[in-house]
Amino acid sequence: MDTISVSKLQSDTRLDILISQECEDISRSRAKLLIESGLVLVCGEARTKAGFLVKEGDLVSVSVPEPEIISATPEDLPIDIIYEDKDIAVINKAQGMVTHPASGSPNGTLVNALMFHIKDLSTINGVVRPGIVHRLDKDTSGLIVIAKNDTAHINLSAQIANRTVTREYIAIVNGIIKEDSGKIEAPIGRSKHDRKKMAVISSGRYALTYYSVQERFSSRGKDSYSLVKFNLFTGRTHQIRVHSAHIHHPVAGDLVYGGNAKLKTTAQLLHASRLVFIHPVSGKEMAFSAEIPQNFAEILQDLNKYKI
Repeated sequence: MDTISVSKLQSDTRLDILISQECEDISRSRAKLLIESGLVLVCGEARTKAGFLVKEGDLVSVSVPEPEIISATPEDLPIDIIYEDKDIAVINKAQGMVTHPASGSPNGTLVNALMFHIKDLSTINGVVRPGIVHRLDKDTSGLIVIAKNDTAHINLSAQIANRTVTREYIAIVNGIIKEDSGKIEAPIGRSKHDRKKMAVISSGRYALTYYSVQERFSSRGKDSYSLVKFNLFTGRTHQIRVHSAHIHHPVAGDLVYGGNAKLKTTAQLLHASRLVFIHPVSGKEMAFSAEIPQNFAEILQDLNKYKI
């Protein structure tokens, strides 16, 4: 527990600012979470408002919980390994499967399955994310490359950083996109209103997505949709979901970013359909494709009746 005695100069300072200034390794956003969780006492009384103003002589006590220790263990879960050699594997991840363990999902993840089915995995990302070079959201299906040793991991990571990896996605989005193709160039960062979401904000990191419309669907009395191919130039968290919402065509089924729930899907209709990279050891170009999952295909077949 950290204890702060408020000085005369600190009087009338916001509680979250005081904690971030006085406690090492606690950012203002984390201070806010601690306060709202009832882990901050002012003169022995819990204060749950980050904007509470402290006074000279106040004694502020901050309780910082011990970090949860997360480790990954092998689990016999079904996964679709579409390619494997001594250096890499390519997986067609199912919709609904988390990529790696975290506090909210310590097991049942792709990593747990990989540890059971694949003997060797790279260690660069530690015990929680062995082999994971890049990730897909839980409810995004499709292709992900896995590194089986650190040499392969370093090489693949460099290819992604240098933007030489082709990552192509297919999605159904709400509404009719008028342009046949285009780009969405807008910075992405953590939402200021909801820390679990990303958003287009001026202080965010550069992000660029290319798109091309494959089909359009509309019928009188029905909602309209577009089938869109997306190509990532950068790879920010939730990039396609945020960028498509930014142009007012959110991914169908993506309730987090404004997609409607009128189609028969439990999650966003977004699939990583094509992946192209250079093999980290042989130097050969590797290209992989994965068909959209059954539920996605059935929805698309139904929409084909309203093709325009």
